[in-house]
Amino acid sequence: MVKIGNIELPDFPLLLAPMEDVSDPPFRRLCKMHGADLMYTEFISSEGLIRDAIKSRQKLDIFDYERPIGIQIFGGDEEAMAMSAKIVETVQPDIVDINFGCPVKKVVCKGAGAGVLKDIDLMVRLTKSVVESTHLPVTVKTRLGWDSDSINIYEVAERLQETGIKALAIHGRTRTQMYKGQANWEPIAKVKANPNIEIPIFGNGDIDSPQKAVEYKERYGVDGVMIGRAAIGYPWIFEQIKHYRETGELLPEPTIVKRMEAAKNHLNWAIDWKGERTGILETRMHYTNYFKGIPNFKPYRTKLVTQDNLVDLMQTFEEIEKEFIPTLEEI
Repeated sequence: MVKIGNIELPDFPLLLAPMEDVSDPPFRRLCKMHGADLMYTEFISSEGLIRDAIKSRQKLDIFDYERPIGIQIFGGDEEAMAMSAKIVETVQPDIVDINFGCPVKKVVCKGAGAGVLKDIDLMVRLTKSVVESTHLPVTVKTRLGWDSDSINIYEVAERLQETGIKALAIHGRTRTQMYKGQANWEPIAKVKANPNIEIPIFGNGDIDSPQKAVEYKERYGVDGVMIGRAAIGYPWIFEQIKHYRETGELLPEPTIVKRMEAAKNHLNWAIDWKGERTGILETRMHYTNYFKGIPNFKPYRTKLVTQDNLVDLMQTFEEIEKEFIPTLEEI
Protein backbone atom coordinates (compact mmCIF):
# COMPACT_ATOMS: atom_id res chain seq x y z
CA MET A 1 0.00 0.00 0.00
CA VAL A 2 1.21 3.51 -0.88
CA LYS A 3 0.34 6.39 1.44
CA ILE A 4 0.34 10.13 0.83
CA GLY A 5 -0.15 11.55 4.28
CA ASN A 6 -3.27 9.78 5.52
CA ILE A 7 -4.45 8.92 2.00
CA GLU A 8 -4.17 5.22 1.24
CA LEU A 9 -3.64 4.17 -2.36
CA PRO A 10 -3.36 0.69 -3.89
CA ASP A 11 -0.05 -1.03 -4.32
CA PHE A 12 1.53 0.57 -7.39
CA PRO A 13 -1.12 3.26 -7.99
CA LEU A 14 -1.82 4.78 -11.40
CA LEU A 15 -2.03 8.56 -11.39
CA LEU A 16 -3.63 10.84 -13.98
CA ALA A 17 -1.26 13.71 -14.72
CA PRO A 18 -2.43 17.30 -14.46
CA MET A 19 -2.66 18.58 -18.05
CA GLU A 20 -3.64 22.09 -19.02
CA ASP A 21 -6.87 22.22 -21.06
CA VAL A 22 -7.21 18.44 -20.70
CA SER A 23 -7.58 17.33 -17.07
CA ASP A 24 -10.99 18.91 -16.52
CA PRO A 25 -13.92 17.24 -14.70
CA PRO A 26 -15.41 15.45 -17.76
CA PHE A 27 -12.04 13.93 -18.70
CA ARG A 28 -11.22 13.03 -15.11
CA ARG A 29 -14.61 11.35 -14.72
CA LEU A 30 -13.86 9.00 -17.60
CA CYS A 31 -10.39 8.21 -16.30
CA LYS A 32 -11.78 7.48 -12.83
CA MET A 33 -14.39 5.15 -14.32
CA HIS A 34 -11.61 3.22 -16.02
CA GLY A 35 -9.25 2.81 -13.10
CA ALA A 36 -7.25 5.95 -12.31
CA ASP A 37 -6.31 5.78 -8.61
CA LEU A 38 -5.34 9.42 -8.03
CA MET A 39 -6.05 12.42 -10.23
CA TYR A 40 -5.02 16.04 -10.35
CA THR A 41 -6.75 19.08 -11.78
CA GLU A 42 -5.36 21.30 -14.49
CA PHE A 43 -2.75 23.59 -12.98
CA ILE A 44 -4.08 26.82 -11.51
CA SER A 45 -2.27 30.13 -11.31
CA SER A 46 -1.79 31.25 -7.71
CA GLU A 47 -2.10 34.88 -8.78
CA GLY A 48 -5.22 34.08 -10.81
CA LEU A 49 -6.86 32.55 -7.76
CA ILE A 50 -6.02 35.53 -5.59
CA ARG A 51 -7.46 38.06 -8.05
CA ASP A 52 -10.53 35.83 -8.49
CA ALA A 53 -9.96 35.12 -12.17
CA ILE A 54 -13.00 33.25 -13.49
CA LYS A 55 -11.02 30.59 -15.37
CA SER A 56 -8.82 29.89 -12.37
CA ARG A 57 -11.79 29.61 -10.02
CA GLN A 58 -13.61 27.24 -12.35
CA LYS A 59 -10.66 24.87 -12.21
CA LEU A 60 -11.39 24.39 -8.50
CA ASP A 61 -14.49 22.36 -9.38
CA ILE A 62 -14.09 18.88 -7.94
CA PHE A 63 -16.59 16.14 -7.17
CA ASP A 64 -16.80 13.42 -4.52
CA TYR A 65 -16.69 10.57 -7.05
CA GLU A 66 -13.22 11.76 -8.10
CA ARG A 67 -11.61 11.23 -4.71
CA PRO A 68 -8.83 11.12 -3.93
CA ILE A 69 -8.27 14.28 -5.95
CA GLY A 70 -5.48 16.84 -5.86
CA ILE A 71 -5.61 20.46 -6.95
CA GLN A 72 -2.42 21.70 -8.57
CA ILE A 73 -1.17 25.29 -8.23
CA PHE A 74 1.79 27.14 -9.68
CA GLY A 75 3.52 30.46 -9.12
CA GLY A 76 6.78 32.14 -8.28
CA ASP A 77 5.85 34.23 -5.24
CA GLU A 78 5.86 32.74 -1.75
CA GLU A 79 3.03 34.86 -0.36
CA ALA A 80 0.83 34.25 -3.39
CA MET A 81 1.44 30.50 -3.22
CA ALA A 82 0.57 30.43 0.49
CA MET A 83 -2.61 32.42 -0.06
CA SER A 84 -3.69 30.29 -3.01
CA ALA A 85 -3.17 27.13 -0.96
CA LYS A 86 -5.58 28.51 1.62
CA ILE A 87 -8.11 29.25 -1.12
CA VAL A 88 -7.71 25.73 -2.51
CA GLU A 89 -8.28 24.32 0.96
CA THR A 90 -11.79 25.83 1.05
CA VAL A 91 -13.08 23.41 -1.61
CA GLN A 92 -11.70 20.45 0.39
CA PRO A 93 -9.53 18.49 -2.03
CA ASP A 94 -7.50 15.61 -0.68
CA ILE A 95 -4.13 17.01 -1.80
CA VAL A 96 -2.49 20.29 -2.76
CA ASP A 97 0.05 19.77 -5.54
CA ILE A 98 2.72 22.20 -6.70
CA ASN A 99 3.75 22.41 -10.34
CA PHE A 100 7.50 22.81 -10.79
CA GLY A 101 7.50 21.03 -14.13
CA CYS A 102 5.51 22.97 -16.74
CA PRO A 103 7.98 23.88 -19.52
CA VAL A 104 5.73 26.34 -21.38
CA LYS A 105 7.43 29.68 -22.00
CA LYS A 106 4.63 31.87 -20.65
CA VAL A 107 4.82 30.03 -17.31
CA VAL A 108 8.61 29.77 -17.15
CA CYS A 109 9.04 33.47 -17.93
CA LYS A 110 7.09 34.27 -14.78
CA GLY A 111 9.58 32.32 -12.70
CA ALA A 112 7.09 29.52 -12.17
CA GLY A 113 6.68 25.91 -13.29
CA ALA A 114 9.93 24.50 -14.63
CA GLY A 115 11.44 27.99 -14.41
CA VAL A 116 12.02 27.34 -10.71
CA LEU A 117 14.41 24.51 -11.58
CA LYS A 118 17.12 27.15 -11.98
CA ASP A 119 16.78 28.20 -8.35
CA ILE A 120 16.48 25.34 -5.86
CA ASP A 121 16.47 27.71 -2.89
CA LEU A 122 13.41 29.47 -4.31
CA MET A 123 11.77 26.11 -5.00
CA VAL A 124 12.30 25.16 -1.37
CA ARG A 125 10.89 28.47 -0.10
CA LEU A 126 7.82 28.23 -2.33
CA THR A 127 7.17 24.67 -1.23
CA LYS A 128 7.64 25.49 2.42
CA SER A 129 5.20 28.40 2.15
CA VAL A 130 2.52 26.03 0.84
CA VAL A 131 3.23 23.24 3.34
CA GLU A 132 2.99 25.69 6.25
CA SER A 133 -0.24 27.27 5.02
CA THR A 134 -2.40 24.13 4.76
CA HIS A 135 -3.30 21.08 6.79
CA LEU A 136 -3.66 19.05 3.58
CA PRO A 137 -0.84 16.81 2.34
CA VAL A 138 1.31 18.64 -0.21
CA THR A 139 2.86 16.91 -3.22
CA VAL A 140 5.13 18.18 -5.98
CA LYS A 141 5.51 17.44 -9.68
CA THR A 142 8.77 18.44 -11.31
CA ARG A 143 11.39 17.51 -13.91
CA LEU A 144 14.97 16.23 -13.84
CA GLY A 145 16.42 19.72 -14.13
CA TRP A 146 16.66 22.69 -16.46
CA ASP A 147 18.86 20.97 -19.06
CA SER A 148 21.13 17.96 -19.42
CA ASP A 149 24.01 19.88 -17.80
CA SER A 150 22.01 20.77 -14.70
CA ILE A 151 20.12 17.67 -13.61
CA ASN A 152 19.49 18.47 -9.96
CA ILE A 153 16.63 16.16 -9.08
CA TYR A 154 18.69 14.32 -6.45
CA GLU A 155 19.19 17.47 -4.37
CA VAL A 156 15.67 18.67 -5.13
CA ALA A 157 14.08 15.46 -3.85
CA GLU A 158 15.91 15.54 -0.52
CA ARG A 159 15.35 19.22 0.10
CA LEU A 160 11.66 19.11 -0.81
CA GLN A 161 11.18 16.12 1.46
CA GLU A 162 12.67 18.19 4.27
CA THR A 163 9.98 20.85 3.74
CA GLY A 164 7.31 18.27 4.53
CA ILE A 165 5.92 17.21 1.16
CA LYS A 166 4.26 13.79 1.16
CA ALA A 167 5.07 12.57 -2.38
CA LEU A 168 7.06 13.55 -5.45
CA ALA A 169 6.23 12.93 -9.11
CA ILE A 170 9.16 13.23 -11.50
CA HIS A 171 8.89 13.68 -15.25
CA GLY A 172 11.91 12.06 -16.87
CA ARG A 173 12.79 15.02 -19.08
CA THR A 174 14.50 18.35 -18.57
CA ARG A 175 12.83 21.67 -19.24
CA THR A 176 14.77 22.22 -22.46
CA GLN A 177 13.53 18.88 -23.78
CA MET A 178 9.94 20.04 -23.41
CA TYR A 179 8.09 16.86 -24.52
CA LYS A 180 10.63 15.78 -27.14
CA GLY A 181 12.98 12.84 -27.14
CA GLN A 182 12.77 9.88 -24.81
CA ALA A 183 12.13 10.26 -21.10
CA ASN A 184 15.10 9.24 -18.94
CA TRP A 185 13.98 7.23 -15.93
CA GLU A 186 17.45 6.42 -14.60
CA PRO A 187 17.60 9.57 -12.42
CA ILE A 188 14.09 8.76 -11.14
CA ALA A 189 15.32 5.30 -10.12
CA LYS A 190 18.28 6.83 -8.31
CA VAL A 191 16.00 9.13 -6.34
CA LYS A 192 13.83 6.18 -5.36
CA ALA A 193 16.89 4.15 -4.33
CA ASN A 194 18.26 6.95 -2.15
CA PRO A 195 18.05 5.64 1.46
CA ASN A 196 17.27 9.16 2.66
CA ILE A 197 14.07 9.31 0.61
CA GLU A 198 11.03 8.10 2.54
CA ILE A 199 8.16 9.62 0.56
CA PRO A 200 6.53 7.89 -2.44
CA ILE A 201 8.22 8.55 -5.77
CA PHE A 202 6.09 8.45 -8.90
CA GLY A 203 7.57 8.25 -12.40
CA ASN A 204 6.14 10.13 -15.37
CA GLY A 205 6.96 10.18 -19.07
CA ASP A 206 6.30 7.88 -22.04
CA ILE A 207 4.03 5.38 -20.24
CA ASP A 208 1.77 4.47 -23.15
CA SER A 209 1.10 0.73 -22.78
CA PRO A 210 0.46 -1.89 -20.11
CA GLN A 211 3.73 -3.62 -20.96
CA LYS A 212 5.77 -0.46 -20.47
CA ALA A 213 4.07 0.38 -17.17
CA VAL A 214 4.92 -3.02 -15.71
CA GLU A 215 8.41 -3.02 -17.22
CA TYR A 216 9.19 0.41 -15.74
CA LYS A 217 7.87 -0.61 -12.35
CA GLU A 218 10.23 -3.56 -12.26
CA ARG A 219 13.20 -1.79 -13.80
CA TYR A 220 13.07 1.50 -11.91
CA GLY A 221 11.36 0.54 -8.66
CA VAL A 222 9.00 3.52 -8.52
CA ASP A 223 5.99 3.50 -6.19
CA GLY A 224 3.60 4.23 -9.04
CA VAL A 225 3.35 5.83 -12.45
CA MET A 226 1.71 9.03 -13.64
CA ILE A 227 0.08 8.90 -17.07
CA GLY A 228 -0.59 11.96 -19.17
CA ARG A 229 -0.84 12.13 -22.95
CA ALA A 230 -1.51 8.40 -23.38
CA ALA A 231 -4.84 8.84 -21.57
CA ILE A 232 -6.13 11.57 -23.89
CA GLY A 233 -9.04 10.02 -25.74
CA TYR A 234 -8.04 6.66 -24.27
CA PRO A 235 -9.10 6.38 -20.60
CA TRP A 236 -9.01 2.58 -20.89
CA ILE A 237 -5.25 2.58 -20.39
CA PHE A 238 -5.64 2.50 -16.61
CA GLU A 239 -7.76 -0.65 -16.49
CA GLN A 240 -5.59 -2.24 -19.16
CA ILE A 241 -2.45 -1.72 -17.08
CA LYS A 242 -4.09 -3.14 -13.97
CA HIS A 243 -5.36 -6.20 -15.82
CA TYR A 244 -1.99 -6.87 -17.42
CA ARG A 245 -0.18 -6.52 -14.10
CA GLU A 246 -2.57 -8.92 -12.38
CA THR A 247 -2.84 -11.55 -15.12
CA GLY A 248 0.01 -11.04 -17.58
CA GLU A 249 -2.62 -10.85 -20.32
CA LEU A 250 -3.70 -7.92 -22.45
CA LEU A 251 -7.31 -6.83 -22.50
CA PRO A 252 -8.83 -6.52 -25.97
CA GLU A 253 -9.02 -3.04 -27.44
CA PRO A 254 -12.27 -1.19 -26.64
CA THR A 255 -15.03 -1.91 -29.13
CA ILE A 256 -16.50 0.77 -31.36
CA VAL A 257 -19.53 0.69 -29.07
CA LYS A 258 -17.40 1.53 -26.03
CA ARG A 259 -15.54 4.22 -27.95
CA MET A 260 -18.82 5.81 -29.00
CA GLU A 261 -20.16 5.69 -25.47
CA ALA A 262 -17.04 7.33 -24.05
CA ALA A 263 -16.94 10.05 -26.70
CA LYS A 264 -20.60 10.95 -26.27
CA ASN A 265 -20.39 10.92 -22.48
CA HIS A 266 -17.34 13.16 -22.64
CA LEU A 267 -19.14 15.60 -24.91
CA ASN A 268 -22.33 15.68 -22.83
CA TRP A 269 -20.47 16.08 -19.53
CA ALA A 270 -18.35 18.88 -21.02
CA ILE A 271 -21.48 20.69 -22.18
CA ASP A 272 -23.10 20.25 -18.77
CA TRP A 273 -20.01 21.71 -17.11
CA LYS A 274 -19.02 24.56 -19.46
CA GLY A 275 -21.96 25.15 -21.76
CA GLU A 276 -22.60 23.96 -25.30
CA ARG A 277 -20.08 25.98 -27.32
CA THR A 278 -17.13 25.63 -24.97
CA GLY A 279 -17.93 21.99 -24.26
CA ILE A 280 -17.99 21.18 -27.98
CA LEU A 281 -14.73 23.00 -28.72
CA GLU A 282 -12.82 21.53 -25.78
CA THR A 283 -13.84 17.95 -26.55
CA ARG A 284 -12.55 18.02 -30.13
CA MET A 285 -8.95 17.16 -29.25
CA HIS A 286 -10.04 13.80 -27.86
CA TYR A 287 -11.84 12.39 -30.90
CA THR A 288 -8.74 11.34 -32.83
CA ASN A 289 -7.70 8.98 -30.04
CA TYR A 290 -11.21 7.79 -29.27
CA PHE A 291 -11.47 6.43 -32.81
CA LYS A 292 -7.82 5.72 -33.56
CA GLY A 293 -7.27 2.68 -35.75
CA ILE A 294 -10.81 2.48 -37.14
CA PRO A 295 -10.50 1.93 -40.93
CA ASN A 296 -12.09 4.53 -43.22
CA PHE A 297 -12.99 6.78 -40.31
CA LYS A 298 -11.34 9.98 -41.53
CA PRO A 299 -14.47 11.65 -43.05
CA TYR A 300 -16.35 11.21 -39.78
CA ARG A 301 -13.41 12.43 -37.69
CA THR A 302 -13.30 15.56 -39.85
CA LYS A 303 -16.96 16.18 -39.11
CA LEU A 304 -16.50 15.65 -35.38
CA VAL A 305 -13.67 18.18 -35.12
CA THR A 306 -15.32 20.86 -37.28
CA GLN A 307 -19.01 20.83 -36.38
CA ASP A 308 -19.92 23.43 -33.78
CA ASN A 309 -23.46 22.60 -32.69
CA LEU A 310 -24.84 19.68 -30.76
CA VAL A 311 -27.54 18.71 -33.28
CA ASP A 312 -25.01 18.20 -36.06
CA LEU A 313 -22.64 16.30 -33.78
CA MET A 314 -25.33 13.91 -32.65
CA GLN A 315 -26.30 13.38 -36.28
CA THR A 316 -22.69 12.45 -37.02
CA PHE A 317 -22.63 10.02 -34.12
CA GLU A 318 -25.78 8.39 -35.54
CA GLU A 319 -24.08 8.09 -38.93
CA ILE A 320 -21.06 6.44 -37.29
CA GLU A 321 -23.29 3.94 -35.51
CA LYS A 322 -25.05 3.00 -38.74
CA GLU A 323 -21.81 2.72 -40.69
CA PHE A 324 -19.48 0.98 -38.26
CA ILE A 325 -21.23 -0.85 -35.46
CA PRO A 326 -22.68 -3.68 -37.57
CA THR A 327 -19.23 -4.57 -38.97
CA LEU A 328 -16.85 -3.60 -36.15
CA GLU A 329 -18.88 -4.43 -33.09
CA GLU A 330 -16.46 -7.10 -31.92
CA ILE A 331 -13.30 -5.10 -32.61
